[in-house]
Amino acid sequence: MPVDLGKMAKTVYVLNGPNLNLLGTREPDLYGRATLREVEKLCRTTAKRHGLAVQFRQSNHEGEIVDWIQEACAKKAAGLVINPAGYTTTSIAILDALLTMEAPVIEVHITNIHTREQFRRRSYVSQAARAVVCGFGIRGYALAIDGLAAIIEAKD
Repeated sequence: MPVDLGKMAKTVYVLNGPNLNLLGTREPDLYGRATLREVEKLCRTTAKRHGLAVQFRQSNHEGEIVDWIQEACAKKAAGLVINPAGYTTTSIAILDALLTMEAPVIEVHITNIHTREQFRRRSYVSQAARAVVCGFGIRGYALAIDGLAAIIEAKD
């Protein structure tokens, strides 16, 4: 059941890591032809169905992503969806920032990282995530927001 739209909309952050700004052109056989703008539209449409507002961001810089996680925490975001991309397997800084979140964190990957190269199969971010969605293409973002909305509703 959707969140009552009469209430002040709760905000979820959707954060995207390095190279996701190249969606649609970078390795389209692997990542598809949809652009990051289309991913943002999908996220906003899905969130709106649940009465949620979205802060949608992308950065190629680890520190900026850490800053946004800290901002989400400080602003009491209802939840956070993150596709850490290349930082999945390398960033203890992003993990440490996510561990400060009281709100639920959902990790998203466009591809199934468990069927890819061995080095992509170990996610630091998963240690802070309530759930992981991978392998559904960009549709995984919508699934993550649907799941996050269910968690938020159950908490309310």
